[in-house]
Amino acid sequence: MSNNHDVVIVGGGLVGASLAIALDRLGLDVGLVEATPAGALPAVFDQRNLSFAAATVNALTGLGVMQRLVNPGGPIRRIHVSRAGDFGRVVMRAQDYGREAFGQVVVARDFGDALEAGLGALKQLTRYRPAKFVGLGDCADGRREVVIAGYAGEQRLRARLVVGADGTRSAVRKALGIEVSEHDYRQTLLVARIRAAKPPDGSAYERFTDTGPTALLPRGDRHYGVVHGVARAQAEAVMALDEAAWLARVQDAMGWRAGRLLESGPRSAYPLIQVLAQRLVGERALLLGNAAQTIHPLGAQGFNLGLRDALTLAELIGDGMLDPGSDALLTAYVQRRAPDREQTVAFSDGLARLTSNATPLLRPLRSLGLVAAAQASAVQSFLVGGAMGFRGHVPELCRSEGR
Repeated sequence: MSNNHDVVIVGGGLVGASLAIALDRLGLDVGLVEATPAGALPAVFDQRNLSFAAATVNALTGLGVMQRLVNPGGPIRRIHVSRAGDFGRVVMRAQDYGREAFGQVVVARDFGDALEAGLGALKQLTRYRPAKFVGLGDCADGRREVVIAGYAGEQRLRARLVVGADGTRSAVRKALGIEVSEHDYRQTLLVARIRAAKPPDGSAYERFTDTGPTALLPRGDRHYGVVHGVARAQAEAVMALDEAAWLARVQDAMGWRAGRLLESGPRSAYPLIQVLAQRLVGERALLLGNAAQTIHPLGAQGFNLGLRDALTLAELIGDGMLDPGSDALLTAYVQRRAPDREQTVAFSDGLARLTSNATPLLRPLRSLGLVAAAQASAVQSFLVGGAMGFRGHVPELCRSEGR
């Protein structure tokens, strides 16, 4: 087995696996370094609910991943946004924009199974698993050395491009000496599956409070995915609530839009901390996905943004830039991703700070904002475009439906 590759991807999660599938279409020799052994999925593929924007659904369909989902996703046909204590609301309907849906809700575990099936069908992929990234070596003859350790002991791979897709606390980013800026929202997100008296009808509900957002997302299994933000200091106590008290808490936050909440699955907790890499590239290396930016989940743009990172990289390589690690390609990547990255980060962070701020003086301003957004088609069109993933330069796969 050759240890020389065109691209070595460190991280086999949502974005890393998607990139491997996209690069295989270009005929590239790809190495994928994965922490989990064969037969197991990374921890990220749990019972959390992933909101795929329309652009993401298009791209994953083009890559053949959506077709591998055993359980269908739940279409998002209507988005209802409000804030506790504020006047006004925003309701957006996909049909008003000539769309069947704004996107789909997919269970992370189901998505992981579909990605695994897709990876298993690739002919030019070499999977190093279980393996741990140890560090980066020098660049020579147009390749960069990657040191990994696994069941076969220490191995040294060489690649024209090394991609760090290894998450928020990226070891590749650290090896490149790239600093980060962090903001702790002092919130924790609790995620679960909930059954309600009214089964999902394609409506997604987002409710803002002083301590964080609560959302009900329409899954494809007649359940809702609930996302409930709480102040960090309260998280442990809320996690310890019995099922009846937990359901009552979510009911109080969301109201009765889905009827009575009847049953909940297990809860998982995720601290909310924004982590932004101060630069995205190094010598024959780049970061994407959560390694590049871990953002607040408001608007559900984290994975969608990371997938557009991956698809932009694949598109640039496929557009005739034959050396995937060249300075020209890395510069083009940074320039092409800048508008989407900057706007998405600013939108999610700004919305998080504004909607969770309990200052009384902001209440009438927020109410006016909700009323204006409900009545102004230009504002809604901006929100809808971002929600569907059509922001900045949009990769071709994201624009093409049903391919």
